[in-house]
Amino acid sequence: MFTEKDLEQLKEKGISVDMAKDQIRNFEKGFPFIKLASPATPGDGIIQIDQDQLKEYVEFYDEKYPALDIVKFVPASGAATRMFKDLFTWRDELRKGKSAENIAASDKQAAQFFAEMETFAFWDDLKNVLNDKGLDANALLEKKDYLSLIDHLLDDDGLGYAMLPKGLLRFHKYKDFSRTPLEEHLVEGANYVRKSSNVVKLHFTVSPEHRGRFINHVGSVIKSYEENFGTGFEVRFSVQKPSTDTMAVDLENNPFRDSDGSLLFRPGGHGALIQNLNELTEDLVFIKNIDNVVPDRLKEETYTYKKLLGGLLLFLQEKVFRILREIDGGNFADDEYAVARTFAIEHLCIDEKILPHDDKEGISLLRKLLDRPIRICGMVKNVGEPGGGPFWVQDPRSGIRSLQIVESSQVDHKDAEQKKIFEQSTHFNPVDLVCSLKDHTGKAYDLAGFVDPETGFISYKSKDGKDLKAQELPGLWNGAMANWNTIFVEVPLITFNPVKTIMDLLREEHR
Repeated sequence: MFTEKDLEQLKEKGISVDMAKDQIRNFEKGFPFIKLASPATPGDGIIQIDQDQLKEYVEFYDEKYPALDIVKFVPASGAATRMFKDLFTWRDELRKGKSAENIAASDKQAAQFFAEMETFAFWDDLKNVLNDKGLDANALLEKKDYLSLIDHLLDDDGLGYAMLPKGLLRFHKYKDFSRTPLEEHLVEGANYVRKSSNVVKLHFTVSPEHRGRFINHVGSVIKSYEENFGTGFEVRFSVQKPSTDTMAVDLENNPFRDSDGSLLFRPGGHGALIQNLNELTEDLVFIKNIDNVVPDRLKEETYTYKKLLGGLLLFLQEKVFRILREIDGGNFADDEYAVARTFAIEHLCIDEKILPHDDKEGISLLRKLLDRPIRICGMVKNVGEPGGGPFWVQDPRSGIRSLQIVESSQVDHKDAEQKKIFEQSTHFNPVDLVCSLKDHTGKAYDLAGFVDPETGFISYKSKDGKDLKAQELPGLWNGAMANWNTIFVEVPLITFNPVKTIMDLLREEHR
């Protein structure tokens, strides 16, 4: 199957022959659909916190976190090309001679974009780049020369926004300055991940081609944030490992080859980041996407609910660690098993069917179930956003249920019952997690041991006019965390404000 040249290519990427063969087998047999048992809802898988509990958990977090080593983990790879899909369409129409007035007349979003260009946070940068070329942005705007303005916004001889990552775009405009999403994450970090040593730690996963730009951007702004917040910032970057790339195959499941005969590899999706996460040494990790940020005037509620999630995790972790230490120390009295079993079922959402009532059989199993990474996941009410949601998932072999974040692509929508369960979901996953990656002895878990390899995904693509199949690894907050202890908590919708298109920046939440 593999030539000598193939073996060299695999070795260079750090992919073993067995791993490559496993990928081929995945293409051949496909990945099974998830079996949904029911949607996770408030009172049945999703915790709703009242104001008294909110205050208690926030205070608990404020008391505990300064002594902990905490990091904010932000997936930030990929270019923002899809953000500007509408602009590419409008530009094509302008190039074909269609007037801006006609475009605006048939497209309300185009009308708003043309009318409010000056309000975008990138406007001053665009004016400067045009000025360097001897052009006047205001004059172009007055002449309604939107084609020139869009060209210089998107193309490399201007701001080059079409190929920049979202983290480096100007998102929010303030009175005397503007901020990129990366800077907004610095501000957030200073408000809930600052250690007693007065250092704020952030870790961004970026694409190799963008890493230098990120480093330069941090270098240009970090001093002002350190002065403003009276703290130090430790900002790290990592890229997806080449060993997490996956082979592409043709429609007959043979390795797809480039024109030079070499194997074609593709990034394994955000599930590859479990390897980046696995290398962190901190006690607590907050995970949040790069584009889910708001201006300062709306941040307070975000801070509160981040502390809530952190406080709940630390509260549950203390109880889990106490039980594990007592079991390991031989101090676990017989009558304590029933109490610990109830705690695992009611607070960690472990299926009661998996834990026997008899402590003689149950203690070792209880220990195994508690000795896992913990994640607390914020969930917002579903308002029609595409993406994953919280569900009770049933193991087809054992019948045991567990809480999982499930994407639409993992569900068999041809099965009427499964489709109905998926559509009954009341909440949505905004990628708002806090994670504990160490055990009760302080040893870091090997996160690879908690991945469900059966939750990958196969998609159909093309290259150079040839059809191919690509394989994505189990998603970071889906199958990559399938065997963690998982708790879902309802959080307000204001904590979820992603920027998927440029027009989202004109929403009130981003003004």
